Amino acid sequence: MRRHIICIFLAHLFTAHFSFAQSTYSSSSADIQLQMERLNVLGSVLYFAAHPDDENTKLISYLASERNVRTTYLSLTRGDGGQNLIGTEQGIELGLIRTQELLQARKVDGGEQYFSSAFDFGFSKTYDETFKFWQKQEVLREAVWLIRKLQPDVIITRFPPDERGGHGHHQASAILAHEAFVAAGDPKMFPEQLNELQPWQAKRLLWNTANFMRLQGDDSNRLRIDIGQYNPLLGKSYGELSAISRSQHKSQGFGSASTNGVSLETFENVAGTKATEDLFDEIDLSWNRIPHSESIQLAIQKLLSSFNANRPQLSIPQLATIWHEIQKLENSYWKERKSKEVENIILACAGIKVESLTPRLRLVEGQPIAFQTEIVVRNPDVHVELLHINENKIGQTLPSNEVITFEQILPPTNITQPYWLRKSHTQGKFDVDPKHFGYPMSPDLPAAHIYFNVAGVPIHIQTPLQYRYVDPVRGEVHEYVEVAPVVTASIEVNNLLIQKGEQKTLTVTFQRHGEINKDIPIDINLSSSGWKIYPEKLILSFPEGQDILSKTIAISNLQTTHNETTLSFSASGKKLKDIREITYDHIPRQTWFPDAEVKLNPITLINPVKRVGYIMGAGDLVPVALRNIGTTVDILDIAKLRSDVLQQYDAIVFGVRALNIHTHITQKLPLIYNYIQDGGVVLMQYNVNSRLQEEHFSPKPAPFTITRTRVTEEDAKVTFTDPKDPILNYPNKITPEDFNGWVQERGLYFAENIDPSYRTPLAMSDQNEPQHNGALLIHRMGKGKFIYTSLSFFRQLPAGVPGANRLFVNLLAKEK
Repeated sequence: MRRHIICIFLAHLFTAHFSFAQSTYSSSSADIQLQMERLNVLGSVLYFAAHPDDENTKLISYLASERNVRTTYLSLTRGDGGQNLIGTEQGIELGLIRTQELLQARKVDGGEQYFSSAFDFGFSKTYDETFKFWQKQEVLREAVWLIRKLQPDVIITRFPPDERGGHGHHQASAILAHEAFVAAGDPKMFPEQLNELQPWQAKRLLWNTANFMRLQGDDSNRLRIDIGQYNPLLGKSYGELSAISRSQHKSQGFGSASTNGVSLETFENVAGTKATEDLFDEIDLSWNRIPHSESIQLAIQKLLSSFNANRPQLSIPQLATIWHEIQKLENSYWKERKSKEVENIILACAGIKVESLTPRLRLVEGQPIAFQTEIVVRNPDVHVELLHINENKIGQTLPSNEVITFEQILPPTNITQPYWLRKSHTQGKFDVDPKHFGYPMSPDLPAAHIYFNVAGVPIHIQTPLQYRYVDPVRGEVHEYVEVAPVVTASIEVNNLLIQKGEQKTLTVTFQRHGEINKDIPIDINLSSSGWKIYPEKLILSFPEGQDILSKTIAISNLQTTHNETTLSFSASGKKLKDIREITYDHIPRQTWFPDAEVKLNPITLINPVKRVGYIMGAGDLVPVALRNIGTTVDILDIAKLRSDVLQQYDAIVFGVRALNIHTHITQKLPLIYNYIQDGGVVLMQYNVNSRLQEEHFSPKPAPFTITRTRVTEEDAKVTFTDPKDPILNYPNKITPEDFNGWVQERGLYFAENIDPSYRTPLAMSDQNEPQHNGALLIHRMGKGKFIYTSLSFFRQLPAGVPGANRLFVNLLAKEK
């Protein structure tokens, strides 16, 4: 459910530990007791890997709730380069989805989530290639900063630093973890950080081995621990929590089954003091690690022994005593950390709930923000004084179980763009301000600062502003407010392919989000010459009561040479933004504001393919791309396919992973084969070899094997094994230049063990690897043809790559 309640516990974490939006709304007595038990544990673990879904959720659950140590996960990337199994979002937008999926996972398993500014540019085979894109030293700088900030006693990697780790990002994460482990303790490394932080040397660095990676060396020297325990306060085993947590990675199709019973995890020492019995060998996890803390440990033991689950508020005086004892300590990481933990528990015991709400979801940049803060102290016999909200003095004692509302105004703020998207990024790295290192979400969302005094303990919380409404199906829903530009421009396509002398029209929808009482001149900008647009300027005049205007622009290609350009819009010299929303029930709504622009690319194209039936796979934008080059595309329901339906089309196209997700595929394959025999064209895009709905989908007797082979270098040389093959000559003459400008990769999950009846006109490989001919397979059947391709058309066509579009048309065209 797309529900996101902000509560005291969560909001306080926002300011205390920059772990925004990753703790559940939890005030049950069981949860309070868990928090109290954690007060007596002073330990921290950092789990270190490359992507969302790389983390060991069972281990995180065990560490957070069985060992009660602070448990954090650093995902170097946001998973922008993966595939999306629930929608059509790719790249930046997929990264936004996967960020939120990680936060939902941490809500379940009790961990905290962090990121570096590394960009997931797609599959990489080596760490060397990865570091070229990531700017290794800068990502190392951020990892060191986070280690110094979080002060983990133990750092755990998911992967080894060599080919056993598979993905080059995985290997790179292990290398960075090792280097950061050493550098964080060296004051000569990144000394500018020492103005705020101190060097920190973790006790040990371990590799959390797994059976999907090849182990080397003496297995008896590895540490094994059982993490399969059951937690009665949570009502679940860590195997059950892990399954729920991992199943939040829905865009990756990682739904998981729960497990119970003994579950052994294995660890291999990488650096630091070797552990032989336990992860925390020779690490004092008690208050004994802090001088002069004896009274605190005794006070916490008294707190636990006297806790009344039915009346948690009775623990507040003892919590206040603990808080004041902590303040007597010298300033340190644990003094700050445990002070905040105590404050959170006090608020939970009091049953305090705070919500800062706006009357609208979407607000406007540059305008004051009116909001109201609702506060209720739900448990009786608790003295709570509200001191301030922002700069406004309140000085009011709050009554018991009565909602009190305070009207407030925030000064104007900038648009709520995710912080890592505020500047242009490179192919391998976001440009992030150092003050934002690590944050999963923007730390400067519009928010209310609220100051309490509870039992003599001053408590400051920060509640991001939200819009609250009731959905007839989902019930009460909370969403973060959006601050939008005054005017946005939405464009129907991201790119246009236009032949010389051809004119295409582009519809642009302008939307005003605030009051505008005058006409707005809009400049239309082109980044290079060779194109003509009409009109060259626009005037926006919004009639009263109308917030949306659509304008049509004519674009002509005047050139003979390839000259890509970008068309954009500006008002008063400032580029206009688009507004994009991502909505799924399992994560909060995501809104971001990319530049409103369209890429224009010249193309020479003959397209005889007039109508295509498209069977959607795991989600791609190929249908939109085909429509942009003049082909009519109908989305087909495979369960309702009939012979007469198929006969309407020049070609039938299967989307990526269609054979992995469509349960009706087996019973419909005979219809598909008959359609080919009668002269039809069927093109299947790549599938993965696990969880195929039909193992033997290729036309008999013409089998092949799907593998994990791929060519990740998008500029890898492509060889024509048969330059006379019809696919390379009709209706468009394909040349090596058609493989220029491809994005992210050539192809993935190539075919091997290919039956000789298939034509394989293309061969390619990454550097220093043998040539592969399994990217494109053509099989003649009767009057038609069957094509299986692992080329990444699902990326190339939406990106407007001219050569990929020309080749795709050739694949769909009937052969002479």
